[in-house]
Amino acid sequence: MWFFYTLIPCLLIDGVAILPAPQNLSVQSTNMKHLLTWSPVTVPGEIIYYFVEYQGEYESLYMSHVWIPSSWCSPTKGPECDITDDITATVPYNLRVRATQGSETSAWSTLKPPFNRNSTILTPPGMDVTKDGFHLVIKLEDLGSQFEFLVAYWRREPGAKEHVKVVRSRGIPVHLEAMEPGAAYCVKVQTFVKAIGRHSPFSQAECVKVQGETLPLALALFGFVGFMLILVVVPLSIWKMGRLLRHSCCPVVVLPDTLKITNSPQKLISCRREEVEACATAMLSSEEPFRTWI
Repeated sequence: MWFFYTLIPCLLIDGVAILPAPQNLSVQSTNMKHLLTWSPVTVPGEIIYYFVEYQGEYESLYMSHVWIPSSWCSPTKGPECDITDDITATVPYNLRVRATQGSETSAWSTLKPPFNRNSTILTPPGMDVTKDGFHLVIKLEDLGSQFEFLVAYWRREPGAKEHVKVVRSRGIPVHLEAMEPGAAYCVKVQTFVKAIGRHSPFSQAECVKVQGETLPLALALFGFVGFMLILVVVPLSIWKMGRLLRHSCCPVVVLPDTLKITNSPQKLISCRREEVEACATAMLSSEEPFRTWI
């Protein structure tokens, strides 16, 4: 008989039709995402709606045990409810669900025991390890604002030191370290949630190796040498061109040695005066016989 009653869509109590209450309430919580589920109530040809309410420590102690409707599931059609936004503190939460169809309403079903978010399962985060030139780059899965990432990385060689870096950015590539050509580097990561004070396990280590990077290094060296040559050659060329233009536009006239003045102007004037006087004396001497002959 009890099996028969579980098959009929509703029960009759004092001539009033009521819906059966949802059963098998449970919370699946992974990486701080909380999903309340239950067994669906079925009525052939009818759509069943569900209402979800919660009660935290504050509501229980300071608000006379008031129940708060869930942000996303009052009402909802499916037999599940994402209560992540409702669970805002690390305390026990009471959760309850009831079904409705038209004017019919079921009794409340309450989750036993209460849910606390510190029981969430933390899994290793997804990551993508690549290289950007000579830089080791990692991109981490975006798990939400409550998560920090502890990234451990090391050079794959005996006795290599492991470095740890705390990363708070999500979904953005992060440069970890400059890499050497021909060397392999490995990375592993775990999450930390401050709100519950727990770490996830480390992910499997992923390694990358720099290969065939000597050509870019040679090109960089060649470019540096070329740049230094340009710094030297260009100013020298400008200086040479300036001298050429100066000699072309304003040539320097070189006097013959016979026209060069070797003595000072005063000495030259004195010398010229003496030569003139000597010449005048010679001329007068040559004129005396001529006057006598006349």
